[in-house]
Amino acid sequence: MISRLSHATIYVLDQDEAKDFYTSKLDFAVRNDASMDGFRWLTVGPKDQPDVQLILLPAGAPGLDPESAAQLKALISKGAIGGHVMATDDCHKTYQELSERGVEFLQEPAERPYGIEAVFRDNSGNWFSLTQPRQR
Repeated sequence: MISRLSHATIYVLDQDEAKDFYTSKLDFAVRNDASMDGFRWLTVGPKDQPDVQLILLPAGAPGLDPESAAQLKALISKGAIGGHVMATDDCHKTYQELSERGVEFLQEPAERPYGIEAVFRDNSGNWFSLTQPRQR
């Protein structure tokens, strides 16, 4: 049976720029950065969660025809791709820290039925919910 989720894909416009954003702005660790057969396998993840890897995959990755790659790049650039959730113990504090590092926020921390949430974008345009879950 499936025991856990280990990898999730984030399509990015430029892998080098994305690597810099996720490591310098979000303080993630690089898990893998290797080239094989002309393809770059780049993964990052939260330093305190070593079993999770985000694959920073170029929007024109193998398997996409040029028209589909162009459509995907356009959607990412517009900020139409997102819905990813990153957890924090203190949304207000993390919001402040990330803002000081230059992370673009679309929404300041606000009370929600599920906790406190702020919304930010990465440097490609993908948006993320930064959520402090409500204590039960």
